[in-house]
Amino acid sequence: MKRIEYKYFIAVVYVVALFMDLLDSTIVNVALPTFARDFHAGTTVIEWVVTGYLLSLAVFIPVSGWAGDRFGTKRVFLFALSIFSLGSLLCSIAGSIDSLIAFRIVQGIGGGMLTPVGATMLYRAFGPAERARISSILIVPAVLAPASGPLIGGYLLQVTTWRALFWLNVPIGVLGLVLSGRYLREQREDNPGRFDPWGFALAAVGLSSVLYGLALAGDDGFSSGRVLGLEAAGLVTLVGFAIVELRTAQPMLDLRLFRHRLFASGIIVQFFAFGGQFGTLFLLPLLLQTERGLSPLQSGLTTFPQAIGVMMISPIAGRIYGRLGPRWMAVGGLTLAGAATLAFLRVDLQSSLWWIRAIMLARGCGFALSLIAMQTATFATVPRESLGRGNAIYSVTRQVGVSLAVAAFATVLSSQLHFFSSVLGDPTARGGAVSAFHGAFFAAALVAFVAALGAAFVDDRLAAGTMRRRTTLESEPSTVTAQPRGTAGSVQL
Repeated sequence: MKRIEYKYFIAVVYVVALFMDLLDSTIVNVALPTFARDFHAGTTVIEWVVTGYLLSLAVFIPVSGWAGDRFGTKRVFLFALSIFSLGSLLCSIAGSIDSLIAFRIVQGIGGGMLTPVGATMLYRAFGPAERARISSILIVPAVLAPASGPLIGGYLLQVTTWRALFWLNVPIGVLGLVLSGRYLREQREDNPGRFDPWGFALAAVGLSSVLYGLALAGDDGFSSGRVLGLEAAGLVTLVGFAIVELRTAQPMLDLRLFRHRLFASGIIVQFFAFGGQFGTLFLLPLLLQTERGLSPLQSGLTTFPQAIGVMMISPIAGRIYGRLGPRWMAVGGLTLAGAATLAFLRVDLQSSLWWIRAIMLARGCGFALSLIAMQTATFATVPRESLGRGNAIYSVTRQVGVSLAVAAFATVLSSQLHFFSSVLGDPTARGGAVSAFHGAFFAAALVAFVAALGAAFVDDRLAAGTMRRRTTLESEPSTVTAQPRGTAGSVQL
């Protein structure tokens, strides 16, 4: 620490935490067929390895702001990193699919608190004039971590066991604990406010009920009394959550921000956009490995062009935003992503892998156009003092959108497999399995088109303030922001 300025030490700590958190949201995707084989689990069960982690992230992201203010950012960061590392270790020794899912939820608790608290420390360490520069650095791990997950996971699965996917976090976490415990400085707020237990409980119960109902629908059907009961209970609970949050002076999520029309439309569009984009990454590795016979590494290399598309278009999108405006950039990008997803309906057992890579590249290009347009516009009318609370809503809805999409696409795939009397990996029924995947990809395309339709109602006039200059993702101040109480959003990707 004598050779490195304290604020840069915080930046390094945050980048490592962010990379670990985002990496674990995608690294297990290429291992899903392995989990299904080793644990003899069906599609609607193994999807919880992904959705359990994402749901846990979503529930605990807003809790971290209050906890950091109440107990101190250093203490909460160390706690979150400890839980994340412990969850990773437990995942690596899981002996059943149920225990793996449970340990992934533990891992998500740590991950959900880890990066927001790190972002709070980062915001306090860097002055307003320096935040644009640090944001341009933070976009690198935000892009590379999710994209590297399938590649790193595929390589580890090829040279060792799936347990190495989780071992990877343990030594990094231990090193982070030692350095952070030694060098981080404690920060807390004098008036942290009160915890919102009702909001926390209602959100957790409501989201879990909806996701569990979706998972059961794959086997029981959507008309099942059990499925309908869970979905109804979940939706009623979420309505109760919204009522409680609107009436609470210090809510877990400040839903009053949805009174800003542009913010509300931006959040809704990105809810569907992230769901369609990353939910598809749940489906494709299953198709490539169970039906095409690709190795996990080959599967990761085939999906990676989506990240290349994002990185190719991001700087271009930043330059043209001021001339085109968010509406048509988002509509065009999401339409491209939806059309590219529809192209999966032409993919079969003989399709060239380069054709699949081209589809993924196009999806990445379309997603980048919509991401930068809507991310910039979403916060255009939100007051500066509310940017942190807005970022908390953004982060939570993004995770919830991906969780629901994975659950819904897994349900569609499972129901289609039943319809075609097929199972994953059965050499005698691969034709039916491919048709089942086509049904799931069609659902993913519809989600992208719904997002495009929502983007068509975005009012460019409300975002005029962001169009007066050449706005880029790197210079947008909403990418790393904090609440007055200390809650901070993470880099938004």
